[in-house]
Amino acid sequence: MDCFGETGAVKHALSIFVVAALLLGYAVAQDHFAPSFELPVACDPSRECSIQKYVDLDPGPSRMDYACGRLSKDGDTGTDFRLRNYPAMEQGVAVIAAADGMVRASRDGMDDVSVREIGASAIKGREAGNAVVLVHGGGWETQYSHLKKSSIRVKPGDYVKAGDVLGEIGLSGNTEFPHMEFTVRRDGDAVDPFVGFGKFEHCGDARMPLWSGSAMEKLPYRPVVLLSSGFHNDRANADAARKGKYASFLFDRAAPALVFWADLSGTLKGDREKLVITAPNGSALAEIDRLLDENNISWFVFAGSKRPDGGWPLGDYYADYSLSRGDKVLVRERRVITLSQ
Repeated sequence: MDCFGETGAVKHALSIFVVAALLLGYAVAQDHFAPSFELPVACDPSRECSIQKYVDLDPGPSRMDYACGRLSKDGDTGTDFRLRNYPAMEQGVAVIAAADGMVRASRDGMDDVSVREIGASAIKGREAGNAVVLVHGGGWETQYSHLKKSSIRVKPGDYVKAGDVLGEIGLSGNTEFPHMEFTVRRDGDAVDPFVGFGKFEHCGDARMPLWSGSAMEKLPYRPVVLLSSGFHNDRANADAARKGKYASFLFDRAAPALVFWADLSGTLKGDREKLVITAPNGSALAEIDRLLDENNISWFVFAGSKRPDGGWPLGDYYADYSLSRGDKVLVRERRVITLSQ
């Protein structure tokens, strides 16, 4: 983890003595203050964004999130707020201060590009990407990582209030999808805002969340999230879907194929996945019914059928998708596309 501002270069750095005096005065005044954090992103976690990963609370080589699930990676210290796709990032989604504080460090200028394209060596020492660090007194600080290039609006020494815009969600640093990683630290140690004070090493240990009541209401635990879904007229792939390339396509009687795709996060080995595409006459054009054989933080599925002889019949084509864990259906989606001429 790039704990930016401790080892990273600081853009617009003030004199070290001035910054130290500012931070010391602020910390002394707030010594016994435990922040209550508001939602750090300006998006609806039930529709426009979602939490992809939580802080890893397992002390060993495995992983465990605060709800005793597996939405984390071994050693993760932050909470990832993920956008549904690239077009949402391009439109701009604000990253906001979760609590009152002072800017200790900021970095901008890194490109929004997946680490899969440029390689880890290109961002060595700058894994957090474009980022902002706020101090809140009493040893508390928050870090906002992977922000969009040229979006950061604050500089070291600025005082901000909860709700002030810091920048926008981006794709800079060590990331493969548009998101903002929110990290909470006290005296340099990572703290899970869903757990708060004390140790949490076993499922069922006590939790004292640092989120405000209104923020917690917006952040119910969702073990699986359907990020997006839709139709296409050819084979589908995750990267193109996430970049919005399937938002519009031609489906007429001569279309080479009809394909349904779905992009999810949080699937586990043993989950049951079902997908059926139904023609206007009620027949099944494509069907999937299987148990997933591995855990996947990100999961992309598609199925379809080639154009029949004589072209596609007119009418409604339905795609029904579901994902179940045990006897509980976690995702259910129905999409329809109509061929009228």
